[in-house]
Amino acid sequence: MKKVLAIIGPTAVGKTALSLELAKQFHGEIISGDSMQVYRGLNIGTAKIMPAERENIPHYLIDIRNIDERYSVADFVAESQRLIDEISNRGGLPMVVGGTGFYLKALLYDLNLGGDHFEPSEKVRNKWHDYAAQHGQQALWDHLNQIDPDAAQNIPVTNERRVVRALEVYERTGTLFSKQQTVLKPRYDAYVIGLNTDRSKVYERINKRVDQMLDAGLVDEARRLYEAGGEQWQSGKGIGYRELFPYFKGEISKDNAVEKIKQDTRHYAKRQLTWFRHQIPVHWYDIIADPGIKREIGTSVSEWLEK
Repeated sequence: MKKVLAIIGPTAVGKTALSLELAKQFHGEIISGDSMQVYRGLNIGTAKIMPAERENIPHYLIDIRNIDERYSVADFVAESQRLIDEISNRGGLPMVVGGTGFYLKALLYDLNLGGDHFEPSEKVRNKWHDYAAQHGQQALWDHLNQIDPDAAQNIPVTNERRVVRALEVYERTGTLFSKQQTVLKPRYDAYVIGLNTDRSKVYERINKRVDQMLDAGLVDEARRLYEAGGEQWQSGKGIGYRELFPYFKGEISKDNAVEKIKQDTRHYAKRQLTWFRHQIPVHWYDIIADPGIKREIGTSVSEWLEK
């Protein structure tokens, strides 16, 4: 079974720096697990590592889609599987860094992504998409969370298509979407490193990261996306972009939009941490409070690779 090293955790806890260190130590090649970093031109709001910062470490699944194109978990799994095979075959260590918990779980385990054991209903799908348009994606997700909380915890609020699919499966079959995925068969021998620190520090670092993004030109980047039609696209659903669109329309102030970015990022970090603690095995470390623990991480990875 091929080995895959993964590094997860909330924004601004040191994933990128650690990934570069471990990649150099273990001949790693990095696969981005972030569904927003695939988009060309969306660099600041996605905290994308730029070519000059990659220290000659190969990086994949970055800048592979135009902003008007869709990118699904099925795309991520298929492309990552191909890359893992290629990296492993040439003696490298595949490393998946960042991204949503569901993307990583779908890659590391043989999940049933389709939920297609029933006749799809365009009428049902349209009903739930209309509900989201009228009440918002959060309300749609909340509805799923009431019916099937296990499924809801696996699906980001902004992944409207996936939330609708889960509701459609339940409405058409009477079976909870989460119950279709009860047997987890590992695809890989995976070692998952989770980075985290005290919640107040996480929130402080998130707020600082957002301020840095603003200084780097986030508003102009988001405006280009908005003016290109991004409000209608998947790329425009990402945190850091969608909160600024009402500001561009004159509906809220810039300060309110910025506070909403910080708030949404904090909420997302909290949801992701809760998800990881219940869904897949993770080895947790706090390199913010104890930078010296990086040596222990390296030792643990080395021992895992030798098994």
